[in-house]
Amino acid sequence: MKQVVLMPVALPILMAVLALASAANPAAGESNGSIVLFNGKDLSGWTDPQGKAPGGSWVVADGVMRLDKSKGGQWIDIWTERRFGDFVLDLEFKTEGNSGIFVRTDKPAECVQTGIEIQVERPAKKPGRHTMGAFYGCLGPSKDPTKAGQWNSAVITCQKNRLSVVLNGEKVLDADLDKWSEPGKNPDGTPNKFRAALKDFKREGHIGLQDHGANVSYRNIRLKLL
Repeated sequence: MKQVVLMPVALPILMAVLALASAANPAAGESNGSIVLFNGKDLSGWTDPQGKAPGGSWVVADGVMRLDKSKGGQWIDIWTERRFGDFVLDLEFKTEGNSGIFVRTDKPAECVQTGIEIQVERPAKKPGRHTMGAFYGCLGPSKDPTKAGQWNSAVITCQKNRLSVVLNGEKVLDADLDKWSEPGKNPDGTPNKFRAALKDFKREGHIGLQDHGANVSYRNIRLKLL
């Protein structure tokens, strides 16, 4: 049998072919820019704010990631190991009280000042900057179509300077982050908690689910890269 010898000129071509093959066969849980962030079986791909194993109050059963406060312990949010920039995040939630979905968070241990939170709460009669679907502390939703004690869907889109939220199929929030040009102040002049102008926040980071002392459940957590 003759030995095949690759000439130096052929090596770049071979490497290009291998790269294309790798791109056509993405890692498990990822296909064509779509990523399953929660596999429904365990907390693979998720950490606590320090990058360690998630807190013991977060449990998985029947395809659901659930925060069970009967287990006690300190409040510990849960975070994706990976960072994301422009994306559409699609998930379902059910809650008995306060939680939240953080996006583009630079430092999970300092999430309040380095990330954006979309509030998760029980339905509110009067939507505001701290109710379900709000850009927390900055902009309230136009309405709250969620239902208490039931599974609800949330779709959060982050693309460059735009942030939007759709709840149960209804668009409730659309924000231009560039309008938050001053530290501690919203475009309408009301105060917020941020020490830096939101327009200067990093536009990529971790996605987090908040532990704020209430039982809350999440499932079918998927992300589409833009």
